[in-house]
Amino acid sequence: MRDISGSLARQAWAVAAVCLVADAGLFLIAGPPLSLGWQAWVLLLGGILANVALAGPSRYSGWVSAAHGALLTAAPLLLYPYDHYLQATNAGVLIAGYRAGAWLSTKPALAALAVMLAGLVACNLIPVDRGDRDWRLLLIDVGVSGLLPWMVGRYTTARRAYIADLQRAEEQRQQHEAEAVRRAVAEERTTIARDLHDVISHHVSAIGVHAGAARLGLPEGEPAVRRSLSAVESSSRAAMADLRRLLDLLHGKENGDAQRQPGLDNLDELLDNLRTAGLPARLTSHGGPRELPGSVDVALYRIAQEALTNALRHGSGGIVEIDLAYRQTEVILTITNEIGPANAAAESTKRGLAGIRQRVALFGGQAECGPLDDGGSWRVRVGFPLEAQ
Repeated sequence: MRDISGSLARQAWAVAAVCLVADAGLFLIAGPPLSLGWQAWVLLLGGILANVALAGPSRYSGWVSAAHGALLTAAPLLLYPYDHYLQATNAGVLIAGYRAGAWLSTKPALAALAVMLAGLVACNLIPVDRGDRDWRLLLIDVGVSGLLPWMVGRYTTARRAYIADLQRAEEQRQQHEAEAVRRAVAEERTTIARDLHDVISHHVSAIGVHAGAARLGLPEGEPAVRRSLSAVESSSRAAMADLRRLLDLLHGKENGDAQRQPGLDNLDELLDNLRTAGLPARLTSHGGPRELPGSVDVALYRIAQEALTNALRHGSGGIVEIDLAYRQTEVILTITNEIGPANAAAESTKRGLAGIRQRVALFGGQAECGPLDDGGSWRVRVGFPLEAQ
């Protein structure tokens, strides 16, 4: 972050230096000769010190302006009766008046203005060669050298305060709007969560219960019906698990497991549900597990879930092989299961495979879905590129 205080201090010293050079140079070139004695030296050194003080802290602005006003009064008194004199502060008095108006509160600022105006009036009235000066020119000189810089300082402070108020009001407005949006989103999420819980989750749970009851009530035999009911049970359990995660997310729980989507770490849980439904499955992993991008991790889980659901619904009941290979530049998931010719041609099977291909293409992967050479097995093989480690 930029050091603003340091920058302001450097600028203050630069302003003081310019005033010092201008006033000292003007005094030495057009002012009284230093040979007049100690009076000329006092004015010159006083002007130098007063201009150096312009770089001091703003809380001393009143004292600095008073010093400039005193120099204005002292110049004609010390140099009297020398007619052609020049005060030792010209540029400095302008900056002192501005600082007094800009940095001081009302009463100290008015007091500083009074001292400077008194000094300006004195330096114009005391000299003998200026006693008959036109009073209108006197007013103009006092207004330009004393009142105008002070008024500019007051205006600058008022404008700065006004802008600060506008900024605070805008920040408060933005905070209120953001808070209103957050409340609206929270209320909408609560409404969605309530609807999901009251409607969908109840129905899905009922589907699983009725499918389980129907499977248990079947007579011996009927393997195809048993597999179908087991598929319904497994799908309902998986749907309930996803619904619970979604409800946790919508309720805004801080638990990381509740907010994240299922990934490859949840494959064992998915396989346990399938085994409970009567589908034997075996998982084999190659290569050391790697941290995958979140989208790829979720996509692989969803693809495995879709492929295993198809195997449960349309397979012949044989063991399902899941092979997960972590390679240097890619991760490959392969699922192989036995499936009958009639089920291979089923429209639902084709839709499931089409959905897998679309999901893989969405994340830049490659998919191979189809029967093996033996004609009795199907394989789903997907791969996603990874950055080499």
